[in-house]
This record gives sequence, C-alpha cells and structure tokens, in this order.
Amino acid sequence: MLADMETKTCAPLGNFIDLMLDAICVVDAEGRFVFVSAACERIFGYAPEEMIGKPMIELVLPEDRPRTLQAAKQIMAGQPNPHFENRYMRKDGQVVHIMWSARWSEREQVRVAVARDVTELKQAASIQAALYAISEAAHAAEDMMALFRRIHRIIGELLPADNFSVALYDAVHDQLSFPYHVDVQEPSPVVRKPAAGTLCAEVIRSGQPLLLTPETLADSPAHLRQIVGRKSLCWLGLPLNSSRGTIGALVLKSYCGGVRYGEKDKELLQFVSNQIATAIERHQLHARLRYMAQYDELTGLPNRGLLFDRLHTALARARREQGRLALLYLDLDKFKQVNDTHGHAVGDQLLRAVARQLKQCVRETDTVARIGGDEFVVLLESLQQPEHAQPAADKLRGALDQPLTIDGHSLRILPSIGVALYPEHGDTAQALLRHADGAMYRAKKGGEPRLPPQDHSLSGDGGCAPQPA
Repeated sequence: MLADMETKTCAPLGNFIDLMLDAICVVDAEGRFVFVSAACERIFGYAPEEMIGKPMIELVLPEDRPRTLQAAKQIMAGQPNPHFENRYMRKDGQVVHIMWSARWSEREQVRVAVARDVTELKQAASIQAALYAISEAAHAAEDMMALFRRIHRIIGELLPADNFSVALYDAVHDQLSFPYHVDVQEPSPVVRKPAAGTLCAEVIRSGQPLLLTPETLADSPAHLRQIVGRKSLCWLGLPLNSSRGTIGALVLKSYCGGVRYGEKDKELLQFVSNQIATAIERHQLHARLRYMAQYDELTGLPNRGLLFDRLHTALARARREQGRLALLYLDLDKFKQVNDTHGHAVGDQLLRAVARQLKQCVRETDTVARIGGDEFVVLLESLQQPEHAQPAADKLRGALDQPLTIDGHSLRILPSIGVALYPEHGDTAQALLRHADGAMYRAKKGGEPRLPPQDHSLSGDGGCAPQPA
C-alpha cells in the first residue's frame, strides 16, 4: 500500500485520503518524507512533490527540534504517540501548530502519522494564558526591566520572538527610548526624537499596528519603504495604547531565513498589547511614586527619608568594617533675600544650581540630599582619615563661591557648613545629624572661626564659618 501511496494513487482510497482535512505523512527510518497526502499543502504550504524526500526535521521550528527527535525515537522504539504537539514553519515562513498521532510500522520500516492543524485552538488558549501571565507579571515583577523580560517570554510563547524590543515614548520631552532591546544583528538604538524616519515613530504617531514584509512593502507608502531595515525580512510593530494615549510600541523582527509574520500574528498581538500597555503604565506609576517618596521634586536629590536609609546602611557598614564617615550639614546664607528680592522662581533655579554644584564635588559613592528649604546634607562614606572631611567642606564652599547667573541676575551665595564624624560625634544617624546641625548654626552665627585651609584638623564641633562674600 505504501508503494501505491508513494506514486499518489488515484484509487478510491487515495481520493478519500486527499479529501481529508487532516494530513497523512509517512516518514522513513532516516526521517525523510516518502508519502504525504494533498492536505499537507494546505497545512505546510508545500506541494506533495516538494515534500517527498525532504527531511522532516528541516520543517520543524528550531526550538522544537530536540523534543521532536526524541519523540520520533520513542515512536520508532514501539511507543505510539497519539497526542504529540510541535510547531512547523510553513513554506511562506509562518508558524503552524501541529498535533500528531503517530506509530511505527516495523514491517515497512516507516512512521505513519496523521497531522492536525491546531494553530487557531492553540492561539486562543495562548491568548488567555498570556493575558493572565501579563496581569500577574504586572504585580510580581520587581522592576521595569524584570517586567520587560517577563513580557518577552510571554510573547515568545505566542509566536517566535528572537528579536524583540520595547520602545517607550516620553511625550513631555518628545523622546523615544528603547529600555529593552534583544536583537541578533542590531545594537540597542539610542534615545532619539521620534520624528519621521523611524518605523516605531510611525506606529506611535498613528496608534495603529504596522506589518512590513517583502509582499506588503510594495504597497506601503513611499516614506516607509525608505526606512525599512535592509537586513530585516519582516517588521511587526504594535502600539502600546493606554488611557493616556500611545506610550510606546512593541517590535518584533525576523531576518532572512527566519520566521515570517502575517496578519494573524498581528491580530494575535493586538489582543495582548493593551494589557501590556496597562502593565507598563502601572509599573511607571509605581516607579514614579517610589521616586517621589525618596527624592526631592525640585532638585532631584535624595530627600530626608532616603538620606536616613543610606545613612543607616553606611553606619552598619562602618561598624562592620571599622570604617569612618562624615556628615556635612549646609545652609545657604541669606537665601531668603534672594526669594524676597528676585522671587521664588529665581530662588528655585538657584537651589537647582546649588544641587548640581554639590553633586559635582563628591564621589559617586557619596550622597547629596536636600532635607528642606535651603538646607542640604552631604554623606561622605569610607573616609580614610577624620581630617579628610575638612578639605571636602572647603571644596564644597569653593564651588559655591562662584557667581551664578540666573534669569539675568548675578548671584553669589555661600553656605554655612557643620561637620559631624563617625564615631567621634555619635554612633547613630540622629546623633550625627543633630551634631552637624548644631555645628552649622554655630558656624552661621560666627561662633566658630573657619580653620585655615592648610590646617585640616577639625575643631571639637567640626564646624566652620562661612568665607566673607
């Protein structure tokens, strides 16, 4: 009978087989097709004569090949498999899900299998599973990058996603960034204005999905044909539409030899893209709330709460390692006069300028915090010697001694600085901050003359008076 099948007999049995919706495949011991029914062309996209002699494994999606070969080995050992599922790549590059019922014929030395296309059923089930997984990821992911990795895995279970990117749009600054980018050929794009010239910008501008393939490219607008990547075979972009507009895009690409995305893939991702947008928006909101809870809104510096967190951590490390640290408490002299004379808008700009100057004067491991009004605290960790705190105070004062031009006004403002050392002036965060605060007020009142720059020893209070303007 198999010999007749190989010649695609026109006998009644052959006609019946050709009319079946499921496909019948016969594969020899070497894994090559020796017979396929006519239904194979509808499922796999190849005419029967194109499949005869072709290794079965070459049509299997690469990710599914190891377990497919293992299943074939078990069937050839006499273990029939009535419900094995894997994915094949059609001739047009699209992926189909197949359920196989297969057995081994010892007499004919072939595997006889019936293939059923279950792509639509798998996709319907996958969409429900994906929606649930995305909702769970939105609550479980620790940070935005963890969320993006989870989303990538979820999308990868729906369809091949070796090349996957998340683009986010900042409407305030009109910028497009790529916080998550996995691509076998192209590096991560830089932050850019989403002007005409990028496919992501087109998706975000229109709020509509975009699928570009060699077949659809010819009918695409001219400006899209000019910016399609020359290396990519397919480009699929889905907008991330949220309650506040389009916040970004999901991008999948395939290159020559890879899968081909189609309209069904586009429709599939549209079902989950809104859920993904909601998950991203939720994480952005939580990140914003965490930022607001820990950072000063005006200057972007750590606030009092974050300062205490870092100070507690630094103290624990200093105790464990028998190290040293210092707190510098700064208050801007005559800052109130700036507000009264030039207005609060100028005062706010001055505070931002002071914050930038202070950050430039310390190491990345140190902390500059604004704890209220015109008061700043600098946490210096890992001091080698206690006398090293005074040069740091001198450096901060010298940086702020330079006139600043703000809104057309030339302003010169100096700080009063109080210094507290661990362990000399306390072993708790509250004790050190209280000591530095007291030293700063004594310095502001002129009760403690500033030590000359060449003498880097500290007075009993560690305070220093401001330089004359």
